[in-house]
Amino acid sequence: MDSRTMWEKVKDITRGHSLWMLYYCTGCGAIELPPTMTSRFDMERFGIGPMATPRQADILLVTGYLSTKTLRRVIYTYEQMQSPKWLVGFGSCTLNGGIYHDSYATINQLDQYLPVDLYLAGCMPRPEVIIKGFKQLMEMIKTGEADGWKQYQDNREWYRKNQKKALGDLLYTTR
Repeated sequence: MDSRTMWEKVKDITRGHSLWMLYYCTGCGAIELPPTMTSRFDMERFGIGPMATPRQADILLVTGYLSTKTLRRVIYTYEQMQSPKWLVGFGSCTLNGGIYHDSYATINQLDQYLPVDLYLAGCMPRPEVIIKGFKQLMEMIKTGEADGWKQYQDNREWYRKNQKKALGDLLYTTR
């Protein structure tokens, strides 16, 4: 049963129509973003556009494998974003580390450290898959299903424990 108030439902519907995306390009998957944004696929026709800073963005798109050093920066970026915010894991690397899955320096499951609202399958996901995934995320936002930012607030200690386990003292350093 949907426990959202009428006002929350209206806000979710309007939020789902205009999404500003910040992409954190950590791997080769980012090569599929320019064709998705340009005239052939034109993701802006769906209300999704790129943003320059985390404080203006609604979506954080992580496009590749994460090293431990990169994970720290992704966490900082996510925490700078205003709520509500959504995280999209792009390609197999964010789910299982991709071809670097057995490296000591690679993070294999992004959702252990930050709440991923949607994974886009593939290595590398094609523009059609990216558009379909964003449309699915928009529907999830409208219906209130995409609530990773609430999970992050409610389970902050669990996420922090996992972050500290992977990063140790790197999590709290400023360099």
